[in-house]
Amino acid sequence: MSDDEDLQLPSKKAKVVHFGSLEEVERQRLAKQEGQGSLGTDAVQAGILAGNINIGEGETFDLEEHQSERQKEVLEEFERRKRARQIHVSTDDSEVKAQLRQLGEPICLFGEGPADRRERLRQILAQIGEDKLKKDSAEDKKEEKKEYNDTTWYHEGPQSLKEARMFIAGYSIPRAKKRLEKACEVREIPAAQKNARMQELHRQLRALTNYGSQIGDSRPISFCQFSPNSKLLATASWSGLCKLWSVPDCKLVRTLRGHNQNVGCVVFHPQATLTLEDSACCMASCSADGAVKLWSLESDEPVANIEGHEARVARVAYHPSGRFLGTTCYDKSWRLWDLEAQEEVLHQEGHSKEVYDISFQCDGSLCATCGLDAFGRVWDLRTGRCVMFLEGHLKELFAIEFSPDGYHVATGSADNTAKVWDVRQRKCVYTIPGHTNLVSGLKFQGSEGQYLVTASFDCTAKVWAHPGWSPLKTLAGHEGKLMSVDISPDSKFIATSSYDRTYKLWAAE
Repeated sequence: MSDDEDLQLPSKKAKVVHFGSLEEVERQRLAKQEGQGSLGTDAVQAGILAGNINIGEGETFDLEEHQSERQKEVLEEFERRKRARQIHVSTDDSEVKAQLRQLGEPICLFGEGPADRRERLRQILAQIGEDKLKKDSAEDKKEEKKEYNDTTWYHEGPQSLKEARMFIAGYSIPRAKKRLEKACEVREIPAAQKNARMQELHRQLRALTNYGSQIGDSRPISFCQFSPNSKLLATASWSGLCKLWSVPDCKLVRTLRGHNQNVGCVVFHPQATLTLEDSACCMASCSADGAVKLWSLESDEPVANIEGHEARVARVAYHPSGRFLGTTCYDKSWRLWDLEAQEEVLHQEGHSKEVYDISFQCDGSLCATCGLDAFGRVWDLRTGRCVMFLEGHLKELFAIEFSPDGYHVATGSADNTAKVWDVRQRKCVYTIPGHTNLVSGLKFQGSEGQYLVTASFDCTAKVWAHPGWSPLKTLAGHEGKLMSVDISPDSKFIATSSYDRTYKLWAAE
Protein backbone atom coordinates (compact mmCIF):
# COMPACT_ATOMS: atom_id res chain seq x y z
CA MET A 1 0.00 0.00 0.00
CA SER A 2 1.48 3.23 -1.01
CA ASP A 3 1.64 6.44 0.96
CA ASP A 4 -0.83 8.03 -1.43
CA GLU A 5 -3.39 5.46 -0.58
CA ASP A 6 -3.06 6.04 3.21
CA LEU A 7 -3.98 9.79 2.87
CA GLN A 8 -7.72 10.45 3.33
CA LEU A 9 -9.05 13.75 2.05
CA PRO A 10 -11.60 15.63 4.32
CA SER A 11 -15.16 15.49 3.14
CA LYS A 12 -16.95 18.76 2.38
CA LYS A 13 -20.14 19.61 4.40
CA ALA A 14 -23.07 20.31 2.29
CA LYS A 15 -24.71 23.73 2.70
CA VAL A 16 -28.35 23.86 3.90
CA VAL A 17 -30.55 26.27 2.11
CA HIS A 18 -33.89 27.28 3.73
CA PHE A 19 -36.71 28.23 1.55
CA GLY A 20 -39.85 30.05 2.64
CA SER A 21 -40.74 32.30 5.71
CA LEU A 22 -39.15 32.29 9.22
CA GLU A 23 -42.38 33.42 10.89
CA GLU A 24 -43.05 30.05 12.44
CA VAL A 25 -39.60 29.85 13.96
CA GLU A 26 -39.91 33.38 15.41
CA ARG A 27 -43.30 32.58 16.93
CA GLN A 28 -41.83 29.57 18.67
CA ARG A 29 -38.97 31.69 20.09
CA LEU A 30 -41.32 34.34 21.46
CA ALA A 31 -43.60 31.72 23.04
CA LYS A 32 -40.61 30.17 24.74
CA GLN A 33 -39.55 33.61 26.22
CA GLU A 34 -43.07 34.29 27.48
CA GLY A 35 -43.07 30.93 29.32
CA GLN A 36 -39.83 31.84 31.08
CA GLY A 37 -41.13 35.40 31.98
CA SER A 38 -44.25 34.06 33.61
CA LEU A 39 -42.12 31.69 35.54
CA GLY A 40 -39.95 34.65 36.80
CA THR A 41 -43.01 36.66 37.66
CA ASP A 42 -44.37 33.84 39.75
CA ALA A 43 -41.07 33.70 41.68
CA VAL A 44 -41.16 37.46 42.39
CA GLN A 45 -44.73 37.25 43.59
CA ALA A 46 -43.80 34.40 45.91
CA GLY A 47 -40.91 36.51 47.33
CA ILE A 48 -43.20 39.48 47.90
CA LEU A 49 -45.76 37.29 49.71
CA ALA A 50 -43.00 35.84 51.88
CA GLY A 51 -41.87 39.35 52.84
CA ASN A 52 -38.42 38.92 51.35
CA ILE A 53 -38.93 41.50 48.61
CA ASN A 54 -40.24 45.07 49.17
CA ILE A 55 -41.17 47.21 46.22
CA GLY A 56 -42.23 50.84 46.58
CA GLU A 57 -45.25 52.30 44.96
CA GLY A 58 -43.87 54.64 42.34
CA GLU A 59 -41.23 56.22 44.68
CA THR A 60 -38.02 57.47 43.11
CA PHE A 61 -34.76 58.87 44.49
CA ASP A 62 -33.13 61.65 42.50
CA LEU A 63 -29.44 61.07 43.12
CA GLU A 64 -28.30 64.15 41.22
CA GLU A 65 -30.61 66.50 43.18
CA HIS A 66 -29.45 65.01 46.48
CA GLN A 67 -25.85 65.52 45.51
CA SER A 68 -26.48 69.19 44.54
CA GLU A 69 -28.17 69.96 47.90
CA ARG A 70 -25.30 68.41 49.82
CA GLN A 71 -22.82 70.33 47.73
CA LYS A 72 -24.72 73.55 48.43
CA GLU A 73 -24.59 72.94 52.19
CA VAL A 74 -20.84 72.31 52.05
CA LEU A 75 -20.27 75.51 50.04
CA GLU A 76 -22.35 77.54 52.51
CA GLU A 77 -20.28 76.12 55.38
CA PHE A 78 -17.06 77.09 53.61
CA GLU A 79 -18.42 80.60 52.98
CA ARG A 80 -19.41 80.96 56.63
CA ARG A 81 -15.96 79.91 57.78
CA LYS A 82 -14.40 82.32 55.33
CA ARG A 83 -16.53 85.18 56.68
CA ALA A 84 -15.64 84.18 60.24
CA ARG A 85 -11.94 84.41 59.44
CA GLN A 86 -12.39 87.88 57.97
CA ILE A 87 -14.41 89.27 60.90
CA HIS A 88 -12.33 91.39 63.30
CA VAL A 89 -13.28 90.75 66.91
CA SER A 90 -11.89 92.90 69.73
CA THR A 91 -9.34 91.30 72.05
CA ASP A 92 -10.76 93.25 74.99
CA ASP A 93 -12.89 90.79 76.95
CA SER A 94 -15.15 93.56 78.27
CA GLU A 95 -15.95 94.70 74.72
CA VAL A 96 -16.64 91.10 73.66
CA LYS A 97 -19.11 90.73 76.54
CA ALA A 98 -20.77 94.01 75.63
CA GLN A 99 -21.24 92.90 72.02
CA LEU A 100 -22.65 89.54 73.12
CA ARG A 101 -25.08 91.33 75.41
CA GLN A 102 -26.07 93.62 72.55
CA LEU A 103 -26.83 90.59 70.37
CA GLY A 104 -28.94 89.00 73.09
CA GLU A 105 -26.50 86.15 73.67
CA PRO A 106 -25.22 84.94 77.06
CA ILE A 107 -22.03 86.78 77.90
CA CYS A 108 -20.45 83.74 79.53
CA LEU A 109 -20.94 79.99 79.31
CA PHE A 110 -19.84 77.43 81.87
CA GLY A 111 -16.13 76.74 81.57
CA GLU A 112 -15.69 79.36 78.84
CA GLY A 113 -12.56 81.49 78.78
CA PRO A 114 -11.89 84.81 77.02
CA ALA A 115 -10.50 83.09 73.91
CA ASP A 116 -13.51 80.76 73.67
CA ARG A 117 -15.89 83.66 74.18
CA ARG A 118 -14.16 85.63 71.45
CA GLU A 119 -14.42 82.68 69.03
CA ARG A 120 -18.12 82.25 69.90
CA LEU A 121 -18.77 85.88 69.09
CA ARG A 122 -16.92 85.44 65.80
CA GLN A 123 -19.11 82.49 64.83
CA ILE A 124 -22.29 84.36 65.78
CA LEU A 125 -21.27 87.36 63.70
CA ALA A 126 -20.46 85.06 60.79
CA GLN A 127 -24.03 83.72 60.91
CA ILE A 128 -25.99 86.95 61.40
CA GLY A 129 -23.56 89.26 59.64
CA GLU A 130 -21.20 91.87 61.07
CA ASP A 131 -23.17 94.69 59.47
CA LYS A 132 -26.06 94.16 61.87
CA LEU A 133 -23.86 94.74 64.90
CA LYS A 134 -22.29 97.84 63.32
CA LYS A 135 -25.73 99.17 62.44
CA ASP A 136 -26.99 98.64 65.98
CA SER A 137 -23.88 100.31 67.44
CA ALA A 138 -24.22 103.27 65.10
CA GLU A 139 -27.87 103.70 66.05
CA ASP A 140 -27.04 103.54 69.77
CA LYS A 141 -24.27 106.12 69.39
CA LYS A 142 -26.57 108.34 67.39
CA GLU A 143 -29.23 108.16 70.10
CA GLU A 144 -26.66 108.86 72.83
CA LYS A 145 -25.26 111.81 70.90
CA LYS A 146 -28.74 113.16 70.36
CA GLU A 147 -29.56 112.84 74.03
CA TYR A 148 -26.24 114.49 74.97
CA ASN A 149 -26.72 117.38 72.57
CA ASP A 150 -30.27 117.95 73.67
CA THR A 151 -29.47 117.92 77.39
CA THR A 152 -27.82 120.81 79.21
CA TRP A 153 -27.03 120.37 82.86
CA TYR A 154 -27.07 123.23 85.31
CA HIS A 155 -26.02 122.99 88.94
CA GLU A 156 -27.47 125.53 91.27
CA GLY A 157 -24.70 127.36 93.11
CA PRO A 158 -24.80 129.08 96.46
CA GLN A 159 -25.25 132.80 96.87
CA SER A 160 -21.59 133.05 97.87
CA LEU A 161 -20.56 131.79 94.40
CA LYS A 162 -22.59 134.55 92.74
CA GLU A 163 -20.96 137.13 94.98
CA ALA A 164 -17.52 135.69 94.21
CA ARG A 165 -18.17 135.86 90.45
CA MET A 166 -19.33 139.46 90.75
CA PHE A 167 -16.22 140.35 92.74
CA ILE A 168 -13.90 138.65 90.21
CA ALA A 169 -15.60 140.45 87.31
CA GLY A 170 -15.22 143.82 89.03
CA TYR A 171 -11.61 143.04 89.92
CA SER A 172 -10.47 141.71 86.54
CA ILE A 173 -11.94 144.26 84.11
CA PRO A 174 -9.87 147.27 85.29
CA ARG A 175 -6.72 145.12 85.40
CA ALA A 176 -7.35 143.90 81.86
CA LYS A 177 -7.75 147.50 80.74
CA LYS A 178 -4.41 148.45 82.28
CA ARG A 179 -2.71 145.42 80.72
CA LEU A 180 -3.97 146.36 77.26
CA GLU A 181 -2.87 149.97 77.70
CA LYS A 182 0.60 148.75 78.66
CA ALA A 183 0.69 146.47 75.62
CA CYS A 184 -0.18 149.44 73.38
CA GLU A 185 2.66 151.44 74.93
CA VAL A 186 5.11 148.61 74.32
CA ARG A 187 3.96 148.37 70.72
CA GLU A 188 4.83 152.04 70.20
CA ILE A 189 8.47 151.47 71.17
CA PRO A 190 10.75 151.51 68.09
CA ALA A 191 11.77 148.10 66.82
CA ALA A 192 15.48 148.91 67.10
CA GLN A 193 15.12 149.76 70.78
CA LYS A 194 13.12 146.59 71.47
CA ASN A 195 15.69 144.47 69.64
CA ALA A 196 18.51 146.02 71.65
CA ARG A 197 16.71 145.24 74.92
CA MET A 198 16.00 141.68 73.78
CA GLN A 199 19.64 141.09 72.82
CA GLU A 200 20.83 142.37 76.17
CA LEU A 201 18.37 140.11 77.99
CA HIS A 202 19.47 137.10 75.95
CA ARG A 203 23.11 137.90 76.71
CA GLN A 204 22.35 137.89 80.43
CA LEU A 205 20.40 134.64 80.20
CA ARG A 206 23.23 132.91 78.33
CA ALA A 207 25.53 133.96 81.18
CA LEU A 208 23.43 132.24 83.87
CA THR A 209 25.47 130.22 86.32
CA ASN A 210 25.03 128.45 89.63
CA TYR A 211 24.92 131.22 92.22
CA GLY A 212 24.26 129.08 95.30
CA SER A 213 23.22 125.63 96.42
CA GLN A 214 21.78 124.40 99.68
CA ILE A 215 20.71 121.07 101.14
CA GLY A 216 17.11 121.84 101.96
CA ASP A 217 15.92 118.69 103.73
CA SER A 218 16.50 115.01 104.37
CA ARG A 219 13.89 114.10 101.74
CA PRO A 220 13.35 115.32 98.15
CA ILE A 221 12.30 118.97 97.79
CA SER A 222 9.06 118.94 95.85
CA PHE A 223 8.43 122.67 95.39
CA CYS A 224 10.00 126.11 95.69
CA GLN A 225 8.70 129.68 95.26
CA PHE A 226 10.05 133.18 95.75
CA SER A 227 8.27 135.71 97.91
CA PRO A 228 6.76 138.77 96.16
CA ASN A 229 9.67 140.96 97.36
CA SER A 230 12.24 138.38 96.10
CA LYS A 231 13.97 138.22 99.50
CA LEU A 232 12.62 134.86 100.68
CA LEU A 233 12.40 131.41 99.15
CA ALA A 234 9.89 128.86 100.42
CA THR A 235 10.55 125.14 99.91
CA ALA A 236 8.30 122.12 100.47
CA SER A 237 9.64 118.65 101.19
CA TRP A 238 8.44 115.07 101.25
CA SER A 239 9.38 115.01 104.94
CA GLY A 240 6.28 117.10 105.68
CA LEU A 241 8.24 120.27 106.44
CA CYS A 242 8.11 123.67 104.76
CA LYS A 243 11.08 125.99 105.13
CA LEU A 244 11.81 129.66 104.49
CA TRP A 245 15.26 130.66 103.24
CA SER A 246 16.81 134.07 102.82
CA VAL A 247 17.86 135.16 99.33
CA PRO A 248 20.60 135.30 98.16
CA ASP A 249 22.64 133.96 101.13
CA CYS A 250 20.50 130.77 101.41
CA LYS A 251 20.21 130.83 105.21
CA LEU A 252 17.35 129.12 107.01
CA VAL A 253 14.84 131.63 108.38
CA ARG A 254 11.99 129.43 109.66
CA THR A 255 10.76 125.84 109.57
CA LEU A 256 7.02 125.36 109.27
CA ARG A 257 5.76 122.21 110.99
CA GLY A 258 2.23 120.92 110.63
CA HIS A 259 1.94 118.40 107.80
CA ASN A 260 2.07 114.68 108.49
CA GLN A 261 2.73 113.51 104.91
CA ASN A 262 4.52 114.63 101.75
CA VAL A 263 4.05 118.34 101.08
CA GLY A 264 3.34 118.95 97.41
CA CYS A 265 3.30 122.73 97.26
CA VAL A 266 3.80 125.95 99.24
CA VAL A 267 2.88 129.39 97.81
CA PHE A 268 2.97 133.01 98.92
CA HIS A 269 0.02 135.40 99.08
CA PRO A 270 0.34 137.97 96.22
CA GLN A 271 0.77 140.78 98.76
CA ALA A 272 2.86 138.92 101.34
CA THR A 273 6.10 140.74 102.30
CA LEU A 274 4.72 143.81 100.47
CA THR A 275 1.56 145.29 101.97
CA LEU A 276 0.22 142.33 103.95
CA GLU A 277 1.09 142.09 107.64
CA ASP A 278 3.36 139.25 108.68
CA SER A 279 0.79 138.04 111.21
CA ALA A 280 -1.86 137.50 108.49
CA CYS A 281 -2.22 134.43 106.30
CA CYS A 282 0.78 134.93 104.04
CA MET A 283 1.30 131.38 102.72
CA ALA A 284 -0.62 128.24 101.88
CA SER A 285 0.55 124.64 101.53
CA CYS A 286 -0.94 121.23 100.71
CA SER A 287 0.00 117.61 101.30
CA ALA A 288 -0.74 114.08 100.12
CA ASP A 289 -3.26 113.43 102.90
CA GLY A 290 -5.58 116.15 101.58
CA ALA A 291 -4.63 118.75 104.20
CA VAL A 292 -4.40 122.42 103.20
CA LYS A 293 -2.85 124.77 105.74
CA LEU A 294 -2.42 128.55 105.95
CA TRP A 295 0.70 130.09 107.50
CA SER A 296 1.89 133.45 108.74
CA LEU A 297 5.46 134.76 108.59
CA GLU A 298 5.70 135.00 112.38
CA SER A 299 4.76 131.49 113.53
CA ASP A 300 6.12 128.00 112.96
CA GLU A 301 2.65 126.48 113.18
CA PRO A 302 -0.32 126.92 110.83
CA VAL A 303 -2.83 129.63 111.61
CA ALA A 304 -5.72 127.88 109.85
CA ASN A 305 -6.67 124.61 108.19
CA ILE A 306 -8.87 124.17 105.11
CA GLU A 307 -10.86 120.96 105.44
CA GLY A 308 -13.00 119.22 102.85
CA HIS A 309 -10.62 117.31 100.61
CA GLU A 310 -10.92 113.55 100.75
CA ALA A 311 -7.99 112.79 98.40
CA ARG A 312 -4.48 114.05 97.74
CA VAL A 313 -4.14 117.76 97.01
CA ALA A 314 -1.39 118.24 94.43
CA ARG A 315 -1.18 122.03 94.05
CA VAL A 316 -2.56 125.25 95.51
CA ALA A 317 -2.50 128.74 94.00
CA TYR A 318 -3.63 132.20 95.12
CA HIS A 319 -5.96 134.28 92.99
CA PRO A 320 -4.26 137.59 92.05
CA SER A 321 -6.65 139.39 94.40
CA GLY A 322 -5.48 137.25 97.31
CA ARG A 323 -9.06 136.65 98.41
CA PHE A 324 -9.43 133.22 96.82
CA LEU A 325 -7.36 130.07 96.93
CA GLY A 326 -7.51 127.39 94.24
CA THR A 327 -6.71 123.75 95.01
CA THR A 328 -6.34 120.75 92.70
CA CYS A 329 -7.36 117.37 94.02
CA TYR A 330 -6.96 113.72 93.07
CA ASP A 331 -10.76 113.28 93.15
CA LYS A 332 -10.81 114.61 89.54
CA SER A 333 -11.90 118.11 90.58
CA TRP A 334 -10.52 121.48 91.58
CA ARG A 335 -11.95 123.89 94.13
CA LEU A 336 -12.07 127.59 94.82
CA TRP A 337 -12.09 128.78 98.41
CA ASP A 338 -13.11 132.23 99.67
CA LEU A 339 -10.61 132.99 102.43
CA GLU A 340 -12.54 136.02 103.65
CA ALA A 341 -15.83 134.14 103.95
CA GLN A 342 -13.90 131.00 105.03
CA GLU A 343 -15.93 128.67 102.82
CA GLU A 344 -15.79 126.73 99.58
CA VAL A 345 -17.54 128.66 96.80
CA LEU A 346 -16.81 126.37 93.83
CA HIS A 347 -16.27 122.63 93.41
CA GLN A 348 -15.54 122.25 89.71
CA GLU A 349 -15.42 118.95 87.86
CA GLY A 350 -14.47 118.43 84.23
CA HIS A 351 -11.34 116.28 84.12
CA SER A 352 -11.60 112.52 83.63
CA LYS A 353 -8.59 111.82 85.84
CA GLU A 354 -6.72 113.43 88.71
CA VAL A 355 -6.22 117.21 88.48
CA TYR A 356 -2.60 118.16 89.13
CA ASP A 357 -1.80 121.85 88.58
CA ILE A 358 -3.61 125.18 88.52
CA SER A 359 -2.69 128.70 87.41
CA PHE A 360 -4.57 132.03 87.44
CA GLN A 361 -4.34 134.68 84.75
CA CYS A 362 -2.77 137.96 85.84
CA ASP A 363 -6.11 139.77 85.42
CA GLY A 364 -7.87 137.23 87.62
CA SER A 365 -10.65 136.46 85.15
CA LEU A 366 -9.34 133.09 83.88
CA CYS A 367 -8.06 129.95 85.51
CA ALA A 368 -6.17 127.08 83.83
CA THR A 369 -6.03 123.53 85.14
CA CYS A 370 -4.30 120.38 83.92
CA GLY A 371 -4.42 116.77 84.98
CA LEU A 372 -3.35 113.20 84.45
CA ASP A 373 -5.90 112.79 81.64
CA ALA A 374 -3.40 114.54 79.29
CA PHE A 375 -5.74 117.51 78.82
CA GLY A 376 -5.83 121.06 80.06
CA ARG A 377 -8.79 123.41 80.47
CA VAL A 378 -9.14 127.17 80.67
CA TRP A 379 -12.06 128.34 82.79
CA ASP A 380 -13.79 131.71 82.93
CA LEU A 381 -14.27 132.43 86.63
CA ARG A 382 -16.88 135.08 85.90
CA THR A 383 -19.27 132.68 84.17
CA GLY A 384 -18.02 129.23 85.14
CA ARG A 385 -17.64 128.10 81.53
CA CYS A 386 -14.73 126.18 80.05
CA VAL A 387 -13.57 128.58 77.32
CA MET A 388 -10.70 126.49 75.93
CA PHE A 389 -9.82 122.81 75.81
CA LEU A 390 -6.08 122.09 75.60
CA GLU A 391 -5.79 118.86 73.60
CA GLY A 392 -2.53 117.74 72.06
CA HIS A 393 -0.27 116.11 74.64
CA LEU A 394 0.20 112.36 74.51
CA LYS A 395 0.66 111.74 78.23
CA GLU A 396 -0.12 113.22 81.63
CA LEU A 397 0.22 116.97 82.29
CA PHE A 398 2.19 118.02 85.37
CA ALA A 399 2.53 121.78 84.92
CA ILE A 400 0.52 124.70 83.55
CA GLU A 401 1.32 128.40 83.64
CA PHE A 402 -0.22 131.65 82.37
CA SER A 403 2.05 134.20 80.74
CA PRO A 404 2.01 137.79 82.06
CA ASP A 405 0.75 138.90 78.63
CA GLY A 406 -2.58 137.30 79.58
CA TYR A 407 -3.19 135.16 76.50
CA HIS A 408 -0.36 132.63 76.37
CA VAL A 409 -0.52 129.39 78.36
CA ALA A 410 2.33 126.89 78.70
CA THR A 411 1.91 123.24 79.65
CA GLY A 412 4.45 120.57 80.59
CA SER A 413 3.81 116.88 80.08
CA ALA A 414 5.14 113.37 80.60
CA ASP A 415 5.61 113.12 76.82
CA ASN A 416 8.84 115.14 77.34
CA THR A 417 7.46 118.26 75.65
CA ALA A 418 6.14 121.66 76.60
CA LYS A 419 3.45 123.33 74.52
CA VAL A 420 2.54 127.00 74.23
CA TRP A 421 -1.12 127.83 73.61
CA ASP A 422 -2.79 131.03 72.44
CA VAL A 423 -6.09 131.66 74.19
CA ARG A 424 -7.14 134.19 71.53
CA GLN A 425 -6.67 131.73 68.66
CA ARG A 426 -7.68 128.76 70.82
CA LYS A 427 -4.90 126.53 69.51
CA CYS A 428 -1.35 125.37 70.18
CA VAL A 429 1.13 127.78 68.61
CA TYR A 430 4.40 125.98 69.44
CA THR A 431 5.69 122.68 70.78
CA ILE A 432 9.04 122.61 72.61
CA PRO A 433 10.59 119.11 72.42
CA GLY A 434 13.46 120.11 74.62
CA HIS A 435 13.84 117.36 77.25
CA THR A 436 14.57 113.65 77.41
CA ASN A 437 12.22 113.03 80.34
CA LEU A 438 8.92 114.40 81.62
CA VAL A 439 8.54 118.15 82.17
CA SER A 440 7.79 118.61 85.87
CA GLY A 441 7.56 122.40 86.08
CA LEU A 442 7.66 125.61 84.06
CA LYS A 443 7.59 129.34 84.71
CA PHE A 444 7.27 132.52 82.64
CA GLN A 445 9.37 135.55 83.43
CA GLY A 446 7.23 137.54 85.82
CA SER A 447 7.00 141.07 84.40
CA GLU A 448 6.66 140.72 80.63
CA GLY A 449 6.98 136.98 79.93
CA GLN A 450 10.05 137.46 77.75
CA TYR A 451 11.36 133.96 78.42
CA LEU A 452 10.20 130.60 79.72
CA VAL A 453 12.05 128.21 82.04
CA THR A 454 11.21 124.49 82.05
CA ALA A 455 12.33 121.87 84.59
CA SER A 456 12.51 118.18 83.81
CA PHE A 457 13.22 114.77 85.27
CA ASP A 458 16.31 114.66 83.02
CA CYS A 459 18.09 116.65 85.82
CA THR A 460 18.20 119.89 83.82
CA ALA A 461 16.30 123.14 83.48
CA LYS A 462 16.26 125.04 80.21
CA VAL A 463 15.61 128.66 79.31
CA TRP A 464 13.65 129.46 76.13
CA ALA A 465 13.31 132.83 74.41
CA HIS A 466 9.91 134.36 73.76
CA PRO A 467 8.90 134.86 71.03
CA GLY A 468 10.58 132.25 68.88
CA TRP A 469 11.10 129.73 71.69
CA SER A 470 14.76 129.21 70.81
CA PRO A 471 16.95 127.63 73.54
CA LEU A 472 19.13 130.12 75.39
CA LYS A 473 20.67 128.20 78.30
CA THR A 474 20.69 124.76 79.92
CA LEU A 475 20.95 124.82 83.72
CA ALA A 476 22.75 121.59 84.64
CA GLY A 477 24.10 120.82 88.08
CA HIS A 478 21.55 118.78 90.00
CA GLU A 479 22.26 115.10 90.58
CA GLY A 480 18.58 114.14 90.72
CA LYS A 481 15.46 114.89 88.74
CA LEU A 482 14.11 118.45 89.00
CA MET A 483 10.71 118.78 90.64
CA SER A 484 9.97 122.52 90.34
CA VAL A 485 11.32 125.83 89.11
CA ASP A 486 10.58 129.49 89.87
CA ILE A 487 11.74 132.95 88.79
CA SER A 488 12.07 135.78 91.29
CA PRO A 489 9.71 138.74 90.70
CA ASP A 490 12.69 141.05 90.17
CA SER A 491 14.02 138.59 87.51
CA LYS A 492 17.44 138.36 89.18
CA PHE A 493 17.34 134.72 90.25
CA ILE A 494 16.02 131.39 89.09
CA ALA A 495 15.43 128.68 91.71
CA THR A 496 15.25 124.94 91.08
CA SER A 497 14.42 122.17 93.57
CA SER A 498 15.39 118.59 93.07
CA TYR A 499 15.01 114.98 94.11
CA ASP A 500 18.63 115.16 95.33
CA ARG A 501 17.34 117.10 98.42
CA THR A 502 18.90 120.39 97.34
CA TYR A 503 17.75 123.63 95.82
CA LYS A 504 19.91 125.89 93.69
CA LEU A 505 19.89 129.56 92.80
CA TRP A 506 20.94 130.60 89.29
CA ALA A 507 21.96 134.16 88.36
CA ALA A 508 23.87 135.96 85.64
CA GLU A 509 27.57 136.47 86.24
